[in-house]
Amino acid sequence: MIAARESFLRFTPEEYFEWEEQQEIRHEYFDGEVYAMTGGTLNHSEIAINFGSLLKAHLRGGKCRVLNGDAKVKIYNSNKYVYPDLSVTCNERDRNNTKFVSHPCLIGEVLSPSTEAYDRGDKFAVYRLTPSLQDYVLISANKMAIDIYNKDNRDKWDIINYRSGDLVDLASINLTFPIEQIYEDIIFEVDQQKLRWEDPQLK
Repeated sequence: MIAARESFLRFTPEEYFEWEEQQEIRHEYFDGEVYAMTGGTLNHSEIAINFGSLLKAHLRGGKCRVLNGDAKVKIYNSNKYVYPDLSVTCNERDRNNTKFVSHPCLIGEVLSPSTEAYDRGDKFAVYRLTPSLQDYVLISANKMAIDIYNKDNRDKWDIINYRSGDLVDLASINLTFPIEQIYEDIIFEVDQQKLRWEDPQLK
């Protein structure tokens, strides 16, 4: 998803919560300023659903909450509220909160060409402020590729790259799965072009 600043609007966090409830679209909040969240592609939506369904099935019946892109995450010790595509929290302090979570162990973002640099750079820098975060999952919407930033026991971040045929490991929730499960039923743009070339009726 892409965030675009709403000009001249500044709120306290309390004003932001009240104002956003009256809006038709979601807005992220950064230290008084609000940013409108624009929509993504069909692949973006399907990949997020595939990932969320996989997480939910694995964690069903436990204490963890699996949240989609409609759930706010409050960045630790800040006045920042964001909407990751997916998040998981297993912290008891998030159990009964209805407005946002503050202690995610996993955050996932589905990438696009327009958001990738931001998701890997400035947004990851913000997410790293959250002590509970262990896995930051970046999923390409244009090819079969997942990159996971994992925090080790020394609070250092390592990146692991997964590609076709790999088993993806999420240490934060003790889950390993074939990367192909995230891309079930996904047709990439290069595949669509090939189909149009092979079948003139699709042109």
